[in-house]
Amino acid sequence: MGVDGFGILVTGGGSGIGLGVAKHFAAEGAHVTICGRTEQKLEAALGQIRKLQARAAGSGNDAADASRAGYVVADVAEEDAVAEAVAQTVKRADGRLDGVVACAGGSGWIGPITQLPMEHWRSTVEINLTGTMLTLKHSATVMARAGTGSFVAISSIASSNTHRWFGAYGVTKAGIDHLCRLAADELGPSNVRVNCIRPGLIRTDMVGAITESDNPVRDDYRACTPLPRLGEVEDVAHLARFLIGPESSWLTGQVINVDGGHSLRRGPDFSPWLEPAFGAAGLRGVVPDN
Repeated sequence: MGVDGFGILVTGGGSGIGLGVAKHFAAEGAHVTICGRTEQKLEAALGQIRKLQARAAGSGNDAADASRAGYVVADVAEEDAVAEAVAQTVKRADGRLDGVVACAGGSGWIGPITQLPMEHWRSTVEINLTGTMLTLKHSATVMARAGTGSFVAISSIASSNTHRWFGAYGVTKAGIDHLCRLAADELGPSNVRVNCIRPGLIRTDMVGAITESDNPVRDDYRACTPLPRLGEVEDVAHLARFLIGPESSWLTGQVINVDGGHSLRRGPDFSPWLEPAFGAAGLRGVVPDN
């Protein structure tokens, strides 16, 4: 059993977890389409993916496998762009859409909820929750018609364990968890599976300030994590591959933590970084007088 020849779409595939997932599928011979908002980043990621595909095929020629990988510039909060990314994935895979991994997400602000700017709340809801919903909506339409397929969303440990001062991030990730459970219940009769992965702290560029230097926040993450190492993108990619592949054909509606056991304890303490900016009173919700 494997994923050779599968049609796979990975949103947020230009870097981080998304790129790691896309490379994992490419190495096993899948037709991979990545999407994201920055074309330059997608082009660089595609070069890495095609090298893996060429190596797996034994061709040694990156161009030989060009038809098996591609990218679409798309903001997942824009419905037409998502629909086009799904259509391009199906076209590249000769009519197939076997799996989707919705990795696009993030947050641009951290601080007390009493000072949370509305533009950051709205933008986080759009990319995390609306983006995942639109990706699910349009990919599940294709999968249900075909009577097969697997959708995997990337959530976060912040959806289950409160991460103080994370604003909309954990809230939207909790919404993703419920969205996937709801969709699994609805789409099961069409043999479409929907599952969710909750990563803990994964070593990516986005969290490099935490993972790549000694600092009190990283020390606190370590204190909260039973297994004594940081997470790697491959840890998430291996599970995504399992959830898309035929080995998990009787598994749906699950929310699975990949976090070294962090969810057994508590969320991280960011106060050493945030207190200088907001003050101790600010971190407990006191808004300064103007």
